[in-house]
Amino acid sequence: MGEPLSDIISSLPYSYDAKNRAADIKAGYDKYEGKEVSVAGRITGVRASGKLIFLDLLDETGKIQCYIEFSSIGEESFSRIKAFNAGDIIGVSGTIFKTKAGEITIKSSSVILLSKALRQLPDKWHGIQDVELRYRKRFLDLIVNPEVREVFRKRSRTIVAVRRFLENRGFMEIETPVIQPLYGGADAEPFKTFVNTLGEEDYLRIANELYLKRLIIGGFTKVYEVYKAFRNEDIDTTHSPEFTMVEWYQAYADYNEMMRLVEEMLRDVVGEVCGSAKIKYGDNEIDFGPSFKRISFVESINKKLGLDVLKLADDQLFKAAGERGIKFEKGKRTRAHAYEKLLEVLVQPELLNPTFVLDFPRETSPLTRPKRGNPELVERFELYVAGMELANAYSELNNPFIQRENFRAQEAMAKMGDKEAEPLDDVFIEAMEYGMPPTGGLGMGIDRLVMFITNKQSIKEVIPFPMEKRQK
Repeated sequence: MGEPLSDIISSLPYSYDAKNRAADIKAGYDKYEGKEVSVAGRITGVRASGKLIFLDLLDETGKIQCYIEFSSIGEESFSRIKAFNAGDIIGVSGTIFKTKAGEITIKSSSVILLSKALRQLPDKWHGIQDVELRYRKRFLDLIVNPEVREVFRKRSRTIVAVRRFLENRGFMEIETPVIQPLYGGADAEPFKTFVNTLGEEDYLRIANELYLKRLIIGGFTKVYEVYKAFRNEDIDTTHSPEFTMVEWYQAYADYNEMMRLVEEMLRDVVGEVCGSAKIKYGDNEIDFGPSFKRISFVESINKKLGLDVLKLADDQLFKAAGERGIKFEKGKRTRAHAYEKLLEVLVQPELLNPTFVLDFPRETSPLTRPKRGNPELVERFELYVAGMELANAYSELNNPFIQRENFRAQEAMAKMGDKEAEPLDDVFIEAMEYGMPPTGGLGMGIDRLVMFITNKQSIKEVIPFPMEKRQK
């Protein structure tokens, strides 16, 4: 009777010295030909013929063929290797050569089992066809669809490039709380939690804005954070309840400086990760190279409606929205929601190349300074690409009197049933009362940026472990 499988697995090595990688060997064949190498990875194919065995080994960088001769390693080792299956993880050492067919191969002198696969891999020709299964079992997706690994390599490179851009311009990353006594900094419904030791109900952050602005008040000039945000809202191709953002704030700057910075950042980051500022997204070509287009929030809607939305009475505004198929959820029949929905329906779908939508109606933006020369508007922009919002920025409100009034208006909306209205944050207002310098701030969605960089149409494709409904 053979040794129990559990005992075999328990006796496998704790480590393996893999000095080389498949892609490096294949790219530098002239350097490696005839040289000793050692690699480790997963078997994706086994072909045995008489006294010969060919294994396909997949490591993090790619696939390489391994060639095992009976005469080189002996009967015992040959029989053991012949029993290996696709999915097993092995370490291989040997010399590099090319087969008659021209394939770069390791002539193996040693093949060691490092981990035994107890489950069979999906068929290599068909992979995983069920999209939901790919998201639920991302580990299998990565094994059988190596191109998915490239998505997450580019995601990592994107985040590194964003951080490098900001650090090179004097910004400092400072972490802010994930668990907060009050949520704020965005219009969103929060997730609730409970801190047992304190006996208090708290919230997962929907944004880090109010904390980063406290740092500006405290004397830092340029701060940022790449962080996870949590919003108890939609799950669709462009929204996830848990997602990644970058926000940055700069004292003595305004939204014009934020426009310059984000334009420069995207040009640099997309160019670095993709090799060009011009990329393919779906059937379209998007160019981050030229200066981004700028349009007025109000004028762009007025042009579509043939009306001046700011001059419409409430019932006229809601009627105009209803005639365009816009429906209002409970607590959201407000001017702010009407304005935002009109933009979403009438203007947003046409914004393919990067476009700044400027100067929002004041009702939409409780944390933003009034526009110079027109107090009906605020100095805010949103950046749209391929019909999706990518970034949102303000000339930050630093008047505590107006800020308190705006929070009170948000409280009134909450009483009407708007679950996304921001609560009054007395501590933040107290901080502002010590004096907040003029400040520009911006938030940008990392996941959506990666969607553009990797040409993916769903946010779930670029989140390693997206949220899915539990299986029963």
